[in-house]
Amino acid sequence: MNFSLLIGIVSLFSAVSSDIYLHNPRGSNNRLNEKSATRTNNNRVFDSQNNQRGGYNVGDLGSSPFKTESEQYQMKYYQSGANSESVLNIEWTDQHGCGSDDQDHSSKQNCVLILQYMCQSNDQEDKNLDRIRDGLNTNSQPYTLMNQDTYELNLQRKQNDVKIDRVLQEPWQNYDNCNYRERNKGLFTADQNLKNNNKGYSSAVFTRQNPNGARSGYECAEERDYYPYWHPNPWKDIAVLTSEPSLCDYYQSESFNRKSKFLCIEFYQDNKQKHWSKWNNKNECEQNGGKWTEFFNYLEKATQYKDEKSCNSKLNHKWALAYDAKNINDKECLVLLPKPECRKAEWTRSNHLGNTLDGKAPSYNWILPHFSSNRAQKCVFRIRYNISTDDYEPNLDSKSNGLKSPVKNNPQINMAGGSNQVLRLALNTAQYGRVFQDRSHSFILLPRPSQIRDAKIYNLNVRGKRGNIVQVYPGVEYDFVPNDLTVKTNELVHIQWTGSNTHNNAQPGGDGQTGAEGQGQDGTDRNNFVQILSLNDNYPCPIEQADLWKDAEPILFVDETVKIKSNEKEDLALYLASSGYYKCAKEENCQENFSKKSKLDEDLNGASASFPGLLVKFTRTNKIYYFMCSRNNNFSNRSQKGKISVVD
Repeated sequence: MNFSLLIGIVSLFSAVSSDIYLHNPRGSNNRLNEKSATRTNNNRVFDSQNNQRGGYNVGDLGSSPFKTESEQYQMKYYQSGANSESVLNIEWTDQHGCGSDDQDHSSKQNCVLILQYMCQSNDQEDKNLDRIRDGLNTNSQPYTLMNQDTYELNLQRKQNDVKIDRVLQEPWQNYDNCNYRERNKGLFTADQNLKNNNKGYSSAVFTRQNPNGARSGYECAEERDYYPYWHPNPWKDIAVLTSEPSLCDYYQSESFNRKSKFLCIEFYQDNKQKHWSKWNNKNECEQNGGKWTEFFNYLEKATQYKDEKSCNSKLNHKWALAYDAKNINDKECLVLLPKPECRKAEWTRSNHLGNTLDGKAPSYNWILPHFSSNRAQKCVFRIRYNISTDDYEPNLDSKSNGLKSPVKNNPQINMAGGSNQVLRLALNTAQYGRVFQDRSHSFILLPRPSQIRDAKIYNLNVRGKRGNIVQVYPGVEYDFVPNDLTVKTNELVHIQWTGSNTHNNAQPGGDGQTGAEGQGQDGTDRNNFVQILSLNDNYPCPIEQADLWKDAEPILFVDETVKIKSNEKEDLALYLASSGYYKCAKEENCQENFSKKSKLDEDLNGASASFPGLLVKFTRTNKIYYFMCSRNNNFSNRSQKGKISVVD
C-alpha cells in the first residue's frame, strides 16, 4: 500500500497539550458511576488524554444507583426518516481553542475536530462478547498476549479475556489485530523510541503519542492518533471541522465512508482464516503468502438482497466485503455511507474551555442516520480533537526521525549575545503532536413509528451535572441543549434527559475542588420542565396562566405506558414538571396519578434521574415559549432556562 500521501496529511492530526470534553450527548471521559470527582480508570475503554476530573456518569433509569444493565439508562433518539430529519445538537468544549485565523480573531494553533459514531443492531444476545455495553464496574477489559498462534487457541484467548460485565466498544479482535500488525514505519515519530510487542517488532499499538504501547480498552492507538486511517475500522464519519478547509476534499475522499481500505488476510494450514496479520502493505502481504483484501464500511447490511445483481440495482447499495466479515468469501449487500461533512471549525478561545464568538458552546447539528431496515441500533459517539503548530513542516515523515528530528524533548535555546543566556522550552515530542478525545456512553437510535414518519424532529436534552461551576469543572453545570430552539408547527420536539445518582464529586478531587452544591439529595441529578413567562423570570407560572400546555400537542410518548391525550393539558404539564413521576393528574386517567401515588417531594428526589420523554408539536405560530428547571435554576448560581420559538 502506498502510504506516501497519507503520511504527509495525517501528520497534521498531531497536537500540543489540550483537552476536549463532550457535554451533549454526555461524554464519559472514561467514567462510569464514580462518586469521586476524578475518574477511577483513565484507560477504561479509550485513551482520552484529558484531565481526570472531566466526564459524566452513565445514566440511571430510576431514583437509585444502578446495579444491573437493565437499571442503566441509554438515551433514545429517533432515527431520521427516509424523507425527514432528526437533529441532535452535539456540544463540547475544547481547551486550546480552534477555528479562524483571520486578523480579528486569530488562533494560536491549527486544529481538526473529527466527529464519528459506531453502531450495531440493538437485538444482540446478552452473552455476545462483541456487544456494545457500558459495563457494571470501572475495570478495563483484560487482554492476554498470544503465545501460540492457532485458530482454537486465539478463540479461547478471546473467550477468556472478554468479560460481559465490563464496558466494550471496539471488539477484542480490533485490538489483537492492531497489537500484531506492524505499525506504519513511514510516519514521523520525532525523537521518540517506540517499543516492540512480544513478538519482537513494533506494532500499531505503538505511536509517537503512545511509544510504550499503553492499552485503553480495545482501542487501536495508531487508528486513534491518525486520520484518515489506512486500515478498516468500526467508526463511521459524521463531520470534519478544521482550521484548514482547503484539506476538505482530501478528508472526504479518504474517509472510510467512501473509500475502501485493505488488510492482509492469512490462513492457517487447515485453511481457517486468521483474524490478524503482521503485514500492513500489499507487497509484504503477498510475499508472505497473504491475500491483500479490500473491505468496505457500511451503515447497515441489506440482508434481503442475496446476490450482487439485486443489491447493486439499489441506490447507495453495494455487494462487497464488510469490514467485520468473518470470512473473505462472504460478500454481502451493504448500505453505503454518505461522505462526511467538512467545513471550517468555529473559533474558540485558547486556554479557556470556552464559547464561540456567538456566546454559545462549540456545537454541531448531527442529522441522525436513517436505517431502512427499521431496526433499533445501539451506538456510541466519539469526538477527537487535534491542535498543531507551525514550528515544523507538517509533511514530515520517517526521514526526519531520531537525530534528524526538527523538535527535541525540552530543548535548550541559546539566545546569543554577550550573556550567552540559555533558555529551556517545555516541549515533549510525544505530545507535540497530540490527539485528545471524548466518547459518549451508549445510546439507542429508534426506528420511527408511522405517526412520526415524515416529521422533522429536534432533540431537546439537558447537559451538566450536580455542583457549582468550580466543583464540576471541566464539566459544566445544568442547562438545556439547545436552550434556544426555533421550530415550525409541523415539526416535533423530543424532550428527554438523563442523569446519575452518584454525581457526589467526592474525594479524590484531583487538581480541583470537591463537593456537589445543589438542591435535593446529595449526588443526584434531577431535572424537570416548567413554563416561565420570560427568561428574566425565576418563578414558574401557574397552570391557569400557562399557555405552553394549551398550544402543545403530545404526539408520542417513549414510555408506552403513558397515555396522556392531547386535550389533557394538566396531565401533560404535571408529567413534565414531575420528571415523569406522575403520569396523569386524575385517578380515572391512569394508575400513577397525583391523587393516588405517594407525593413527590419538592426537590424531585423521588423522581427518576432519567426521563425518556415525549415528542410534542406546537400548534400556535409566531409564539415564543420560555421554560426552566425548578430544581436547578438557582438564581445567582446557575440558570437552567430555555426558549422555543414557533414560526410559520
